[in-house]
Amino acid sequence: MAKSKPKAQSTALAPPPDITRTILVLRRQRVILDAELASLYGVPTKALNQAIKRNAERFPEDFMFRLTRAETEALNRSQFVTGSQKHRDPRFAPFAFTEHGAIMAATVLNSPRAVEMSLYVVRAFVQLREWLSSNKELAARLDQLEARIEKKLVTHDDAIAAILSAIRELMQPPPAKRRGIGFTADIGNPHQ
Repeated sequence: MAKSKPKAQSTALAPPPDITRTILVLRRQRVILDAELASLYGVPTKALNQAIKRNAERFPEDFMFRLTRAETEALNRSQFVTGSQKHRDPRFAPFAFTEHGAIMAATVLNSPRAVEMSLYVVRAFVQLREWLSSNKELAARLDQLEARIEKKLVTHDDAIAAILSAIRELMQPPPAKRRGIGFTADIGNPHQ
């Protein structure tokens, strides 16, 4: 009887906590910071960054970029700063990975967890893209609705303004008859 290969154990992980919360928009791109990506892939940030440096040719500017000092300071002031970012060495700005860069990082790390988690990362980016797309459609519909309502409101405003003007005219007492200056004789009735 031939030896059969042992069945591969399922390393299926429970879906990580909402990855979409770790995706930020920097330089008009959706990115995930190196510390968050390293945490998802189960490696220290330093190990991720070293692997990136060893394979720098795989990470062009549209896959990954280093944050500027201003971006880092703005990120540190924001409410979206992760716990891992607060304890970071201030001399080194974090890397930001686009969707493609996050996938490439998984191939560079080449660990089973990194490969599996990269699927979740891709799904999170896709989910975010779909959500933003649906919001754009909703925003366009709201703009159309607002334009129609505004058009009707202008018509109604004009009608209401005309009604208020008429009411104000009716509320004003008629002007008092002014007596002329000087002597006026009422010739028709001499005894008054």
